[in-house]
Amino acid sequence: MFGMGPTEMFLALAVALLLFGAKRIPEIAGSFGKGIREFKRNMSDVQREIQAPTQAESLPPATSNAEEAPAEPKRLI
Repeated sequence: MFGMGPTEMFLALAVALLLFGAKRIPEIAGSFGKGIREFKRNMSDVQREIQAPTQAESLPPATSNAEEAPAEPKRLI
C-alpha cells in the first residue's frame, strides 16, 4: 500500500499516535470515512448528470394523448 512495508506503516501509526493521541485518532478516522463517502456520492451524482442527457437524446420523444388539444367535430355540409 503506497509503497510502504509493514515497518513504515507501524512507524507512521506510532507518529500519528504521538501527534494526535489515542482519543483523537478514532475521530479523525471517522471524519476521513465520512469525507470519502461524500466524495463517492458526489462522483456518482456527477456521473448520473452526465449520462442523463445522453440517454434522453437517444430515446424517442414521448407522446401523450392527454397533452394534445381535443379535435374539433367535423361538419357535414
